[in-house]
Amino acid sequence: MTGLASLFTLDCVDEDRFRSAAAPDASTRLSLYGGVVMGQALRAAGSTVAPDRLPHSLHGYFLTPGRVDRPILFEVDRDRDGRSFSARHVRALQDDKVILSMVASFAGPEAVVRYDGVPVSHVPAPEELPGRASPMLVEMREVTPTRVADGEIRHTDRLWVRPMGALSDDPLEHACAVAYVSDLGFGFGQTEIPGVGVDGPSLGHSLWFHAPIRADDWMLLDLRPVSVGEARGIYHGSIRSRAGVLAATLAQEVLLRDRPLPPGVLDRMAEYLGVTPAPED
Repeated sequence: MTGLASLFTLDCVDEDRFRSAAAPDASTRLSLYGGVVMGQALRAAGSTVAPDRLPHSLHGYFLTPGRVDRPILFEVDRDRDGRSFSARHVRALQDDKVILSMVASFAGPEAVVRYDGVPVSHVPAPEELPGRASPMLVEMREVTPTRVADGEIRHTDRLWVRPMGALSDDPLEHACAVAYVSDLGFGFGQTEIPGVGVDGPSLGHSLWFHAPIRADDWMLLDLRPVSVGEARGIYHGSIRSRAGVLAATLAQEVLLRDRPLPPGVLDRMAEYLGVTPAPED
């Protein structure tokens, strides 16, 4: 398979140990995207549970930046298999260093009663918005556009996203795709808070799955800042299907030090993201 689905094909190297391939286009990437590691870690964990148990939550800590030119080894601990739930702990390693520590919980099917109290954003359809080139194996239509201004990358906080390439009918693969896109955008990218940065590395990421969806159609990712303190920020978000079904909610903690990027780094990031820096006043 090609496109995003290819990222979720892992080699089983031993019982409960899996390995990804290094990114085929590593020379063109600036860093290892967190959604790649989370999606692959979820695939590794899901490969050790019963087929009828799907993920309902995950919580991960990004411990050190990963490298795009190295494969990732995933070690899975089977913490518990109960009558209703299965718990797994996954460590993602490169060069014997843990880059992600993640716990995930899986559950079997139950009678469905749904309630959705998450605010709904009324936005243009993806076909009504301009697209731009993306290095992330997804198509994107940004509602709030990513822009470069005042020495900073101001990432979108609301966007339509759709994986490139087809996904199979495996519901775990669709859950992995949801995990992958949940790290796109930035909850503080459009804020104006004096002394607070508008970009920074992820520290921790939590994701709750509420309803299965086809993740190879358009999904709306909507992010909202919540709080800032001690140079750390928390933002919440939701992922909905094109039909409005609430697929997942998320919470992410990020480092928000107010440090403008050096011009060379800023220009390279802008070129990578496909955005043009705004002219200085």
